[in-house]
Amino acid sequence: MSNRHHRKAASTEAPAAGPAGRLRRAALAALSALALAGCAQPWQQYQAGADESTIVARLGPPRESYDLPNGGKRLMWPTQPMGETTTAADIDASGKIVNVRQVLQPNEFYRAEVGKWTKGDVLVNFGRPVETSYFPLMRREVWTYRYLEDNVWYMMFSFYFDDQGVLRLTQKTPDPLHDPDRRNLF
Repeated sequence: MSNRHHRKAASTEAPAAGPAGRLRRAALAALSALALAGCAQPWQQYQAGADESTIVARLGPPRESYDLPNGGKRLMWPTQPMGETTTAADIDASGKIVNVRQVLQPNEFYRAEVGKWTKGDVLVNFGRPVETSYFPLMRREVWTYRYLEDNVWYMMFSFYFDDQGVLRLTQKTPDPLHDPDRRNLF
């Protein structure tokens, strides 16, 4: 009886080292790789208070620059039209970095206030859109940005403005560029 009991105990131990154990190790390895990849993002490599020249030396001249109400400016390095990120650096009036972040992401998009924000607010916060269009029946101009949601899903975020340039609606949709089922729709 003790042999049977011993064999049974051994057989219950084996699966943990088998497929389930390999799956667990693979998941941990993937999670570690994802964590390490996140460490290398440009917007995570700068300290508040550093001189503006440190980021310009690393990323090159910004493709967009906007004045901020506090006397500072926002510098932007977009990867649009085909990329999904825009690194934005807020610089104070003395030329020091206030913060650096990736602005094409849901938590940034959801800051936009329908009925309050204008085209100017969207431009300063997200840079130039990858695409603009106008829907005459709706009387809405639409600005669209590519982005990556949860570092997995290729998406597009759209801002709809009325004829006075006031934000009236936002919308997110899958990016047809990365969705074979939707490529022929656009």
